[in-house]
Amino acid sequence: MVRGGHEVTVLAPHAPEVASQWDDGGVEVQTFRYAPERFELLGYSRSLERDETMKKGAAVVAPLYAWQGRRAARALLRSRSFDLMQAHWVVPNALVAAPLARRVPMAVGLHGSDVFLAEKPWLRSFVKRALDHTSVLTGCSPELVDRVCAVGFPAERSRVIPYGVDTEVFYPDRSQGEGWRKRLGIPSQAPMILSVGRMATKKGYQFLMPVLERLFSAHPEAHLVLAGGGDRLAEFQAAAAPWRDQVHFPGAVYRDTLPDLYRAADLFVLPAVHDPKGNVDGLPNVILEAMASGLPVVASEISGIPLAVAPEETGLLVPEQNSEQLLAALSRALDLPTEVRRQWGTRARKRTETELNWDAIAVRYRQAYELALGDRKDG
Repeated sequence: MVRGGHEVTVLAPHAPEVASQWDDGGVEVQTFRYAPERFELLGYSRSLERDETMKKGAAVVAPLYAWQGRRAARALLRSRSFDLMQAHWVVPNALVAAPLARRVPMAVGLHGSDVFLAEKPWLRSFVKRALDHTSVLTGCSPELVDRVCAVGFPAERSRVIPYGVDTEVFYPDRSQGEGWRKRLGIPSQAPMILSVGRMATKKGYQFLMPVLERLFSAHPEAHLVLAGGGDRLAEFQAAAAPWRDQVHFPGAVYRDTLPDLYRAADLFVLPAVHDPKGNVDGLPNVILEAMASGLPVVASEISGIPLAVAPEETGLLVPEQNSEQLLAALSRALDLPTEVRRQWGTRARKRTETELNWDAIAVRYRQAYELALGDRKDG
């Protein structure tokens, strides 16, 4: 948006190791305090247990978050003239911002876990009131948008807008990935399957664990890297223990070294699922990062993932929660001639360069914002 000539200010919750304010490529970022630092438990993937239930501590500080967040947003709106306010995550941020929508039009963006919370019976009425103050609704998958429209929002004022990826940060270069292979003890020519994500139920790794024996029997030289932390990490480490020489858990990988991890791999996998509570990712950023890095993708055919992955062109899609078909897709991808697999990766990279980069996505957001701004002009 900034590259397109707009001024953007982001208001975000403070957290341990998060600065109070900074400039991020022309985007002004401000944070607000809502509790003593050790009790700042909302946001940054820390508020849900296994992404299925809210952690007790997070529920306790939620009212403080709402109060201080609204107070900070009100002060920001008073300090200068804004044309539009975008509340990312319908819960909690649309609920926090809705009373301020009398000042400027409000757009609401959906991402995944917020929709799961919005459908809770004890929250639906609050969500409906926030949606009554919403001028336009955006979401990274048709499913998320449809589910919130069912709570109470006109479908004609909603827009499905996938995420983008920075293709200047994520790009193919195998030589830059060799450091990760050496660190993990993976031979340079060994097939390397990569997945990046929190070890939470909705990522679906529990459906990958049962097929590891057959995967490695058929492909004894293959290695699997599962990068990320999370509540189920120890469980998955235990399940993969018989193949500890071939399954690697480097833990959370931060943004400065993450691009090279993609460059080390040959194939990306994400067996995402709807968890038992109905929570699901919209369009995982890691899929776009893998595609920009020139990797073919094997993933579940759910939510917003088909907006990015084209079967037989940039990867393979399988039904969710189906270990057998997941195994078949991984085996097929590994059995492909190297040249064909590279062609899939090249097409994946091309798609991010032409359709799924942030400049292209920003155009679609501007179109959605113009719909919201048109309401204010008409009024």
